[in-house]
Amino acid sequence: MSMSRRYVLIAPCRDEAKFMRRTLDSVAAQTVPPTSFIVVDDGSTDETPAILEEYAKRMPYLRVVRRVDRGVRAVGPGVIEAFYAGYETLDIEQFDYVCKLDLDLELPPRYFEALMERMEAEPRLGSASGKPYFTNPSTGNLVPEVCSDEMSAGMTKFYRVSCFRDIGGFVRQVMWDGIDCHRCRLLGWLAESIDGPDLRFLHLRPQGSSHKGIWTGRLRAGFGQYFMGTAPEYLLAVAASRVFQHPVVSGSVGLLYGYARSAARRVPRYGDEEFRRFLRDYQRSCLLLGKREATRRVNARQAAVWRQRRPAS
Repeated sequence: MSMSRRYVLIAPCRDEAKFMRRTLDSVAAQTVPPTSFIVVDDGSTDETPAILEEYAKRMPYLRVVRRVDRGVRAVGPGVIEAFYAGYETLDIEQFDYVCKLDLDLELPPRYFEALMERMEAEPRLGSASGKPYFTNPSTGNLVPEVCSDEMSAGMTKFYRVSCFRDIGGFVRQVMWDGIDCHRCRLLGWLAESIDGPDLRFLHLRPQGSSHKGIWTGRLRAGFGQYFMGTAPEYLLAVAASRVFQHPVVSGSVGLLYGYARSAARRVPRYGDEEFRRFLRDYQRSCLLLGKREATRRVNARQAAVWRQRRPAS
């Protein structure tokens, strides 16, 4: 039985002239092209608008939404505001899948086809991505970026539309790309990132380095973990496990400091109490059983929730 593969890419961007041609070329080379590709130009001041105009002439599905220059590069909630500036121009019911895409990536040709094949094989799979790799600036070697198997990567979030709507879309705050996958599990959906030749993609700008450098990015990640509701003992374990990952030591220190500073200031947290209880229970299970086994158990338990939420056929 053939299945519909209508998917839309929504790419918020600002001043991406350095990288975007490689992303646009890799989208143009996809074995299953997008039905629609919306690029939200969030006030670019470099050659981004000219490049988009050039590519729109040869990519019939490419459409540009322009926003007023806000004066700075948007991160966290600003990125999601830009995403929704594109999303709200759509009739989302016309698509089976929606992807939030960054314009600093290089994707393999079967990337989106391979993701749709996985979703066609597993009806509960709601959000998926490949695995990001980047070039280590010190050695020049290609190395994996941190991306847990139970999370889809934030720079290329591929969603079944029914799941995206079910979880309420993206939260407009820094930890939007963690809350979404945990909400998937809470509601019985599955989320994942997968490695392999068709799904391994190149991240041309290391995660967290797009705004004032990697240190600021790690502080922001620490705040995001606090906002989401992560338990302090779990964050300590995460920071310890990442001490020797790039950037060595300072990345973990920045993560912990960002969390502690937010706690000291009593910064408001994500307001969904049920979600935060679910998250803490899952994190404690990860510490006791290991993340793979904890994820397997929670996915098995929440399958009944997913079935109960499906409309009767």
